[in-house]
Amino acid sequence: MGLEKEKSETSVIMSEDEFSRSIDPFLAKKEKAISSGPDRDPHQINEHLKVGFDDVIGEPSSTHSFDKVWIGSHAVFELVKYAFYRLLTTLLAIPMSFVAGILFAILSCIHIWIVIPAVQGCMMVLPSVQTIWRSLMDTFIAPLFHSMGRCLSTINVKPTYN
Repeated sequence: MGLEKEKSETSVIMSEDEFSRSIDPFLAKKEKAISSGPDRDPHQINEHLKVGFDDVIGEPSSTHSFDKVWIGSHAVFELVKYAFYRLLTTLLAIPMSFVAGILFAILSCIHIWIVIPAVQGCMMVLPSVQTIWRSLMDTFIAPLFHSMGRCLSTINVKPTYN
């Protein structure tokens, strides 16, 4: 998932001194980290995976834990999510990239060397098949349906209302 913008609207009740000391340096570093680097998901393929703390855990207005517990749990959530994502990508990124590369290479090869030539071959043969099919329809099927239409054309259906 890489670095992502956090959408947080958590209100914290703390003294201004304690809040400034504990959060400001962290936020300043995070803003710099977010703005740097290229966009790794320019087509928003994984938009549904942008899960924040507020999307998973929420306390209703009737019950609240201590503010420090809330801040701590938020920090632990973000840290564990970040650390495990880094760990899993370290272990799985290269093998999964290898497998995905093989898969897409096989699909590309099949598409380029089997599917497209088969479709093009059918498209080249279709005009002659179309001519043969049309002559068969004109010879056998069209006269049959034409005569059935003439036989059935004298039938009149009139609804009667009682």
